[in-house]
Order: sequence, then structure tokens, then C-alpha cells
Amino acid sequence: MNLADLDGRALLEWFLGAPLRVLAILVIAIVLRSLAVRAISRAMSRIANADLIPGKNRSLSRQRERAHTAGTVLKSITNTLIALVAVSTILSEAGMDLAPLIASAGVLGVAVGLGAQTLIRDFIAGLFMLLEDQYGVGDEVDILDVQGTVESVGLRITTVRAKDGTLWFLRNGEILKLGNRSKK
Repeated sequence: MNLADLDGRALLEWFLGAPLRVLAILVIAIVLRSLAVRAISRAMSRIANADLIPGKNRSLSRQRERAHTAGTVLKSITNTLIALVAVSTILSEAGMDLAPLIASAGVLGVAVGLGAQTLIRDFIAGLFMLLEDQYGVGDEVDILDVQGTVESVGLRITTVRAKDGTLWFLRNGEILKLGNRSKK
């Protein structure tokens, strides 16, 4: 369809079709993302400041760090899912047949999944490490053959500063045993 050949009424009818639906999809996706991010932020803020572990062993800073990490992960997952649904809906509105694309994505997903087993193992181990509160920033730890102070904790990597000043990057999936001298 050539837009130069359309009169005003035909142009309005064309715009009220697919372009308006695509615009509506984008607006809905942006609003959903905003609402989801706000809800996740509020929930993680409540968890960060809640009295989940009463008593002297309570570490509010560690609880805040864990809530912040969990919030970041949830926001990333939410953003990815909303973007994926919006893009696939827009492609469908544009007349693209999504069946071959979904089949290709399934095959590609299997190939990437097989190749990314260590990455997935690192993320899962990091998630459980955070949930179980095994160690946190500032703890004195013995991990594998590294002894030092934890400088950062992520879902995939933990960094430990050894006593000689060396900064070690340890993949969470490779941490099979650890000692935490800071926990009593």
C-alpha cells in the first residue's frame, strides 16, 4: 500500500488498523513494566527493612543486600518477559508468521542451554547461596584454596580479596566448600 495514493479517509482507516494496535501494545508494555518494577521495588524494600531474623544475629545490611540482589534479578526477568511478549505481539500484528521463529528459538534454546550449563549452574548456586545467607560482603572466608575478605557477592561471581592483596573472582558454581570465620 502506497501512502501517497491514499486520501484522508483511507489514511485514517489505515492508521486505525495495525499502527494503532502496535502503538497500543507499546503503551501497554511500558505501563506494565513500570507497574511491575514499582511493585518489585516496594516488595524488596519491605523485605529489606523487615525484622525477619530477630535477635543479636540479625544483620540488616546483609538483609538489604540480599533484597537488592533479588530485586535486580526479578526486575531483569520481568523486563525480559514483557519485552518478549510485546515484540512477538507486534511481529504478529505486522503479519509475520511466528511458528517458524518459535521453532527456531526452541532449537537455538536447546543449543545455548547445552553450551551454557556452567553459567546456569553458577546462577543457581549463587541464588541458593544468597537465599541461605552462607556469606556476605565483609565476611572473612576460606573458599577453595583462597582465604580473605568477601568484597562483592553476585549471582554468578563472588570476589574475595586475599590477605596478600590479590583479588580472586570465584564462580559460584565452583564453590564446593567454604568456611566463614565471621559467622559464629
